[in-house]
Amino acid sequence: MKKIVAGFIAIFGLLLLANCTTQTNVSQNVKRDWMLVEFQGFTKDSMMSNKAHLNLSDQKEPGKFSANMGCNNMFGSAVFNANGTVKFSQIGSTMMFCDKAMDLESTFAKALPTMTSYKIDGHYLTLSNASGKKMKFVAADWD
Repeated sequence: MKKIVAGFIAIFGLLLLANCTTQTNVSQNVKRDWMLVEFQGFTKDSMMSNKAHLNLSDQKEPGKFSANMGCNNMFGSAVFNANGTVKFSQIGSTMMFCDKAMDLESTFAKALPTMTSYKIDGHYLTLSNASGKKMKFVAADWD
């Protein structure tokens, strides 16, 4: 009986350890500043000139994000799971008007909370939702 209990404890411990390792790998791969390079009908040049980015590297508050599409600062919570799902919530923004960046910014702000899955491929992060809309980012620290 003691061997069975010890076996269950060992298995439970290994499963717990494996889950912690997976979560660490997820956070390390995602915790970067990401530049937006593909999003709906916007050109890469317009996104680059606006310095459109999603920052997931906040060391002070894990699970938080900030973003800027060329005008207002956006912020909120982002939870990335090992199974490839993501949830953006508690999204807020400053409220300035900037003529050239408003289309990109408002479209991004509406789409971000609908993103439910992510994929990291090399230096690229792709967010997508159930209706097939996607956002593609490249790591800002990648040369």
